[in-house]
Amino acid sequence: MKALVLESQKKLQIRDMDIYGVCGDDDVRIAIRNVGICGSDVHYYQHGGIGPYIVRDPMVLGHEASGEVIETGKNVKNLKKGDRVCMEPGIPGNSKVTRMGMYNLDPDVRFWATPPIHGCLCESVVHPEAYTFKLPENVSYAEGAMVEPLAIGLQAADKAGISPGDTALVTGCGTIGILTALSALAGGCSRVFISDINSEKLAITEHFPNIIPIDSTKEDPVERIMKETDGWGVERVFEATGSGAVFRNIHEFASPGGCIILVGIPADGMGQLSITGLQAKELSTQSVFRYAHKYDRAIRLIASGDINVPPLISRIYPFDESIAAYEYASDPRSNAVKVQIELK
Repeated sequence: MKALVLESQKKLQIRDMDIYGVCGDDDVRIAIRNVGICGSDVHYYQHGGIGPYIVRDPMVLGHEASGEVIETGKNVKNLKKGDRVCMEPGIPGNSKVTRMGMYNLDPDVRFWATPPIHGCLCESVVHPEAYTFKLPENVSYAEGAMVEPLAIGLQAADKAGISPGDTALVTGCGTIGILTALSALAGGCSRVFISDINSEKLAITEHFPNIIPIDSTKEDPVERIMKETDGWGVERVFEATGSGAVFRNIHEFASPGGCIILVGIPADGMGQLSITGLQAKELSTQSVFRYAHKYDRAIRLIASGDINVPPLISRIYPFDESIAAYEYASDPRSNAVKVQIELK
């Protein structure tokens, strides 16, 4: 079976690698169609690891995927051969936190393309029926591969406790930032500002009503927010850059009694977070780690047209050009939001 394998740091190869065995009684086998390249995939490619997760052996990349069911186990009841599906990439165990419903926090979760677990950038995978979701006919394979990052945005919107009519700011205009903004609107926000230093990525927000871009290289985001809200601030601030430098004045955007939701994971620490700034406005904080119970909601929002994901797909490469796809996605000059790889 052909797979895209990260052999070592900055070394990718398409080669045969049989990593998925027989289809179990509760599993389905899926022919992969579209796979998105995530920031974590790029980080493993460029740096060979993320924090404690080090690529020590060859690893198949990819965790944002859609495909077609080609085999079912004998206990599978809700899926059949030919069904178009997307797959939740984390398979939890039976820990206490999983039994409480927060399975995204299971310390023993087996998550695609997180060392030492192989990912899904290969011709087919075997996956539990419980974490495989049927796509409606009007949702394409490319859109199906966007369900995974959208689930993060929905997790963030849920954690924010949005009230109808709230205003929000998202710092960071990458895939997760834009999908978080769209999720906040779907969750009840009336307007969502989004800030970044990349004007080309900010221009993509023109596709979406009620998302207001702020170019941090051309204006002070705090001044703009205060002007737009008559000095009150926004009720919800979503941090989606993963840059510790943003924490220095993040409290300045928020209204009294507002909430800051930590979506991006800083690689360089939290910077100089002002505890006094939080206390002076009695701001609350929430944090996000992946998602739980969000896939079905994400699929419904895409199918209904309430969240429009195709404008975020910058380019789709055929599987035999996977290495070029990673080079493109890794190049900051590309200004890519979401790059996908298509298998046929």
